[in-house]
Amino acid sequence: MPAFHPTDVVAVPPSSRLAIPASPVSNRLTTPSPTVRIVRWEDPVADPLGLAPHSRYVELYWLGIIGPSTTWLLRRLAYGLEMQPAGFDLHMADTARALGLGDRMGRNAPFRRALARLVTFELARAHGPDELAVRTSIPPLPLRHLAKLPESLQRGHRQWQAEQRLPQAQQIRHRAVRLATGLAEAGRTRDQIEQQLGHWHFHPAVAFQAAEAAVASDGASDRGRTTAPRPQPGSAS
Repeated sequence: MPAFHPTDVVAVPPSSRLAIPASPVSNRLTTPSPTVRIVRWEDPVADPLGLAPHSRYVELYWLGIIGPSTTWLLRRLAYGLEMQPAGFDLHMADTARALGLGDRMGRNAPFRRALARLVTFELARAHGPDELAVRTSIPPLPLRHLAKLPESLQRGHRQWQAEQRLPQAQQIRHRAVRLATGLAEAGRTRDQIEQQLGHWHFHPAVAFQAAEAAVASDGASDRGRTTAPRPQPGSAS
């Protein structure tokens, strides 16, 4: 699994945001131009609860709904807005090739479909014929979409929701233990786990405690899997 920054919520300085009027707009991008203007979609209601496009949350839960091509496109657009907060011109054919989607730009081309899915799932919206407003703070997955995910992911999402109600310090400790457990299951040593958590910017004390807990838990699981039951007295060998 790729390394993720432990802070999931994206923080966008107010001075760098480009306000998008709330008036209704078409949900289709109709430009025949090879480029489209990308601007930030500012949503004062959803943004405070939003998550970064590159977050673990988006990869675990949104990706299964919008698909990998649309997820990578969303990340690419969000990165562009991070570099150019006032907006930028996106060359569609070049971007399609960079994402491995070919360079066809017809109505049913993979890149056009990825753009359309951003709009369909309200992660972007058309703002005029040749401008697209894109979210850089991704809201939690709506229940109607969550129900389409495998049960294992639905359980994980319920756990995530429960963690969001905890104090921030406790959320960080839970996240550290979860990541440390994954590293332990992958065969990392306690020192390696602690070092990796440090690279992910966890406090040294949190990293130490999470590494200790993960190694202890993994060791207990190994003993449970490998210890054979003792034969009972009088039983046949």
